[in-house]
Amino acid sequence: MRIAIASDHAAYDLKAALAEWLRGQGHEVADLGPDSPDSVDYPDFGYRLAAAIADGSAEKGVALCGSGIGISMAVNRNPACRCALVGEPLSAKLSREHNDANVIAMGARLTGIDMAKACLDAFLTTEFAGDRHVRRVDKLSNPPQLETSR
Repeated sequence: MRIAIASDHAAYDLKAALAEWLRGQGHEVADLGPDSPDSVDYPDFGYRLAAAIADGSAEKGVALCGSGIGISMAVNRNPACRCALVGEPLSAKLSREHNDANVIAMGARLTGIDMAKACLDAFLTTEFAGDRHVRRVDKLSNPPQLETSR
């Protein structure tokens, strides 16, 4: 599988460890940065990851920052992305099964390496269930026009 991975400075070490682990699992990994633990802005790397998903150069993505919150928000600004912030394997599994998530986000300050690997394994080995979930997932990329006035 082609997997893109990106982080901010707070998750630099976790990114490097997960990229190595993913390669060891036989995946093709594109490390989208950063290239050092020097301070960077997570939106820049979230947008870079989202672009790789949107243009098809990556099938799945891994987004990491200190909490996972900021980078997941950046990734989800791209309508081609369904990024799920997870902290344990069941959420990772359900994000794929029910929401057809194509990006997983985790927080390096909240998730240790073994838990991150377990989450990634659940994410990468779970298929989208389809069926009743298709209609809902379609609405994520194609939101209806909602009336904002009362």
